[in-house]
Amino acid sequence: MNVLKRLAISGILFVGAAAAQGIPVHADDAVASSSHQKNQISLSSKNIPTGMARFIYDSGLTFKYPDAVRGIYVTGHSAGGSNFNQLVNFIDNTELNAMVIDIKDDWGNVTYRPENPKSPYAEIGKNYIKKPARILKQLEKKQIYPIARVVVFKDSILSKKNPGLSYMEGKEVWKNGRGESFVNPFMKEVWDYNVGIAIEAAKMGFQEIQFDYVRFPEGFEKRDSTLKYGMGEYKDIKMDNTQKRVQAVTDFVAYAREKLQPYGVKVSVDIFGYSATLPEAPGIGQNFSKISENVDVISSMIYPSHWTSYFGIAKPDLEPYKLVDEYAKLEKRKLKALKTPPVSRPWLQDFTASYLGAGNYKKYGKAEVDAQIKALKDNGIDEYLLWNAANRYTTDVEYTP
Repeated sequence: MNVLKRLAISGILFVGAAAAQGIPVHADDAVASSSHQKNQISLSSKNIPTGMARFIYDSGLTFKYPDAVRGIYVTGHSAGGSNFNQLVNFIDNTELNAMVIDIKDDWGNVTYRPENPKSPYAEIGKNYIKKPARILKQLEKKQIYPIARVVVFKDSILSKKNPGLSYMEGKEVWKNGRGESFVNPFMKEVWDYNVGIAIEAAKMGFQEIQFDYVRFPEGFEKRDSTLKYGMGEYKDIKMDNTQKRVQAVTDFVAYAREKLQPYGVKVSVDIFGYSATLPEAPGIGQNFSKISENVDVISSMIYPSHWTSYFGIAKPDLEPYKLVDEYAKLEKRKLKALKTPPVSRPWLQDFTASYLGAGNYKKYGKAEVDAQIKALKDNGIDEYLLWNAANRYTTDVEYTP
């Protein structure tokens, strides 16, 4: 079949007959001349030589970016189960407008089964979300902004399958106190593995990729000299190990964003809230400013329960407004110093941290969630995400104070 007669096979949009003839073109050329628009065609990616041209992927779904993203976290189990319709209705009846859905979870599972049995992710695909296309179509109908959460360097499955990409303690893969293992941010193979999953999510129609656990394990600075692990291209760089960790994490974020550009998705990163309070958190390799310079959205996890006596607040979980207010002021100063700051969209607490013990926590409900949202609003931050691991969210919250 003549390539010019190929119709919408894949959604990869090229411009003009020149592309069909193998002449490199740019997506920007689409607006260069109205006379060329009639020649726009879609070509199957298998017909395009690698590196021939930039392209913009069209998933076939259309979403508008909300006035401000106000979203909730949704597990793969919830997205693929009966709870999904309840969560859609919940959002539809409030001023919320977005979902952050697990596509690669905290253990390393992909939460759906790829249709292609030869997919490199077929073995780790779970049947949590049985029909991703159907739920995305449902979100499109309701105009609920879909964000794909991809957990990156916390990955017990990949570390077990390929210990050379993890950290070895003797002859065993190292695990933290919760029995979880991590893969190594120094290894480019790990980068590509996760970016590949992100690209699949973008092709499905997710409008944003949110990378989580973009870091080394907590407390890594205490064990970096005792664990055995590779350093890849960073081995011979003239930096100490602390700065090498920061460089590797920052480089991954920049690399992922570059690789995802052709798919038209935004890139966001979850980051520890305390990372913004320091020049950098070198143990885990997170530098708030450097990561922020390479993303569209920065999502600091600022749950009051996760802080100790920061900002002069002895028991932060008891003072949600004050904690979020103090953090927001600090973050604004950090972002203002950047040439092109990202959107700030913090994670807020919609759960009760009873594990803190009597006198150190309070039951979180409407008043506590309201207080966090208002603290952001009072500092000019309109976007936020609500976290509840069980996906049970407080009702009657004032989402737009």
